[in-house]
Amino acid sequence: MKLREDIRNVAIIAHVDHGKTTLVDELLKQSDTLDSHTQLAERAMDSNALEKERGITILAKNTAVEYKDKKINIMDTPGHADFGGEVERIMKMVDGVLLVVDAYEGTMPQTRFVLKKALEQHLTPIVVVNKIDKPSARPEHVVDEVLELFIELGADDDQLDFPVIYASALNGTSSLSDDPAEQEHTMAPIFDTIIEHIPAPVDNSDEPLQFQVSLLDYNEYVGRIGIGRVFRGKIAVGDQVALMKLDGSVKKFRVTKLFGFFGLKRLEIQEAKAGDLIAVSGMEDIFVGETVTPIDHQDALPILHIDEPTLQMTFLVNNSPFAGREGKFVTARKIEERLLSQLQTDVSLRVDSIAPDAWIVSGRGELHLSILIENMRREGFELQVSRPEVIEREIDGVRCEPFERVQIDTPEEYMGSVIEALGTRKGEMQDMIHTGNGQVRIIFLVPARGLIGFSTDFLSMTRGYGIMAHTFDAYLPMIPGQIGGRHQGALVSIDQGKATTYSIMSVEERGTVFVEPGTEVYEGMIVGENSREKDLTVNITKAKQMTNVRSANKDQTSVIKRPRILTLEESLEFLNDDEYCEVTPESIRLRKQILNKNEREKASKKKKIAAAE
Repeated sequence: MKLREDIRNVAIIAHVDHGKTTLVDELLKQSDTLDSHTQLAERAMDSNALEKERGITILAKNTAVEYKDKKINIMDTPGHADFGGEVERIMKMVDGVLLVVDAYEGTMPQTRFVLKKALEQHLTPIVVVNKIDKPSARPEHVVDEVLELFIELGADDDQLDFPVIYASALNGTSSLSDDPAEQEHTMAPIFDTIIEHIPAPVDNSDEPLQFQVSLLDYNEYVGRIGIGRVFRGKIAVGDQVALMKLDGSVKKFRVTKLFGFFGLKRLEIQEAKAGDLIAVSGMEDIFVGETVTPIDHQDALPILHIDEPTLQMTFLVNNSPFAGREGKFVTARKIEERLLSQLQTDVSLRVDSIAPDAWIVSGRGELHLSILIENMRREGFELQVSRPEVIEREIDGVRCEPFERVQIDTPEEYMGSVIEALGTRKGEMQDMIHTGNGQVRIIFLVPARGLIGFSTDFLSMTRGYGIMAHTFDAYLPMIPGQIGGRHQGALVSIDQGKATTYSIMSVEERGTVFVEPGTEVYEGMIVGENSREKDLTVNITKAKQMTNVRSANKDQTSVIKRPRILTLEESLEFLNDDEYCEVTPESIRLRKQILNKNEREKASKKKKIAAAE
């Protein structure tokens, strides 16, 4: 069997924030790829503005580096559970993985998720213990944890014999010793281990072509671009080829452009052969999992599995009293076009139109959907969204709902309240480990609907010291009854106008206020959270009556508490079933679906009567 010794294909996998993207930066800098005068920005692979701000990778990226006359194709994958669909498909494109684990945090839920996907594909693993320079690093324990995880996930003997490299991606150092003092300013140990351990692709370029699309990109000029691996044969610009569609049909097209990856650039190439990772354009409706073959030898590869969505929200055209004031794109046509264009590249998303001005958008989790909303908002869109809901399924005649595996690291003093809070949300404790230094790690299995809105409570419960990570586990039989949700009512404005300091002061004792003095509000807009269970209508626009009588306590200045300004994620978590979040480029407002107080009360009575019947 001939091998292509000049090339290696490897994916970097890890939990969120364990340093994958920073490591790729260093590999780029220290390889023979970039010219000496190329300045590399920090986390250069995260090209999207939101990725840079949040420090997370949302879309998988590929790059290629040269090292000792060999080309190493590197796929940087997302670490967050909501973007797990990307990780799974990338595993098909590579022959090995670099598993990056934080030298202090050790294995986390996403480490487990991504490693499971890699082992299922029988890929060769290399473990990189990153952040070895942390004062709290515990490399020996972490390597033991990783080994236990490999055994638990059923790794074979070859996979268990993994090489370990210790590194600090931030400082650009690595070594084969777990002693931080022996770190050297080089990435050579990682490069050498990749070339030595990761298998070279099989060179069967003289056989008929098989190229499978694993990722999609979209470009205004050339349309859809399919990114994937050539598994067999050769492909060249100008070739007439067949595209084997997912539904079994076949489309013929001509290859108009081929791109190869080099450093951070995508360069046009004329030909690619077995083992190469490339991008192909010229097909309008190419989709993930489809195979490109010669017209006279149609032999499709197995279809790639794409994770189904687990959470849905309704997106609506904004119809609040302030509609159209701040956004550039406000019509149903524009919103629908934008959602459909998102489907061009995001394969885990579903969009179903339910009315001329409403769509059900389903995704992999709260973060997946909130990032779509945030991107739309930044592009000038104005819309309303409903509370996120989990997607139920019927499996073998049983109603099932998604469950998440939740891992919590917290100081021991907050352990009791965390266990109690997840218990009320129908969470089941699976494991508890005391990790030393007064820290404890608890593993739960929780219905996904119990986690909606939990992260804000969790942060206040653990005073910000707790770390929570969760990943989809399985669909299990539905737990009856209400789980999670908000216990407090809302403070709802009864009037339209500007919020005043005077009226905010009188409302403060009723709960937490969300608006600052001078904020424009409308009837039915939520201006705070009530300290009791029921909703309360308040007048927040009333100004102080001016009289010409001097007051005895005139010299007291009015001081109000700082309002709690909600982020987009917090707003989505706050929502109840009868509320919307209004999102515009400049504001995030919460509102009741029915703005008028009397109409709201009538609707609520009708609902109670219907429920009683």
